Amino acid sequence: MKSTALFFGSFNPIHVGHLIIANTILRQEGIDEVWLVVSPQNPLKERSSLLPNHHRLQMVRRAIDDNYRLRACDIEMHLPVPSYTVVTLAALEEKYPDRQFCLVMGSDNLDTLHRWRNYQHLLDHYRILVYPRPGSEQSPLRSHPAVTMVDVPMIDISSTYIRTLIQAGQDVRYLLTEPVYKYLTEMHFYEH
Repeated sequence: MKSTALFFGSFNPIHVGHLIIANTILRQEGIDEVWLVVSPQNPLKERSSLLPNHHRLQMVRRAIDDNYRLRACDIEMHLPVPSYTVVTLAALEEKYPDRQFCLVMGSDNLDTLHRWRNYQHLLDHYRILVYPRPGSEQSPLRSHPAVTMVDVPMIDISSTYIRTLIQAGQDVRYLLTEPVYKYLTEMHFYEH
């Protein structure tokens, strides 16, 4: 069975911080691939700055095109909204029975995992790889047997920060891979 880590995100846009996390996860024992799962619009979040699904998926594909161990995954775009991780995992397991899935999340998500739908099922059935995030608390779940804290450089770059810089007319080329920067610039994304 191929061990496949699922890294969920809006990737609006995908940036070098995401790729550093994904690459670090690939170095973890037993991880064969990392799939970047592009999440659809969250009905509870403001829509104005979120690019359509196909553009965010295209940026992820361009960002990882040169790494065969990374894959863009659009499964949540074909599932009911809002998407719940437990439902996504069931759909992926049905479609890819030859894979062993685990989750990748920031420590800020671990802090709120107890509020997720069927979170106990996630803890009981999946390995959860957690990377540090600025300002997150020391969740009691850090000591759970399913949770592995991953030593990833803490880089305080966010998609929100990148969008803000673009709107201010600032240069963001070194925060993105060259193919993503080119696509984003040609399409004039986030400029207004």
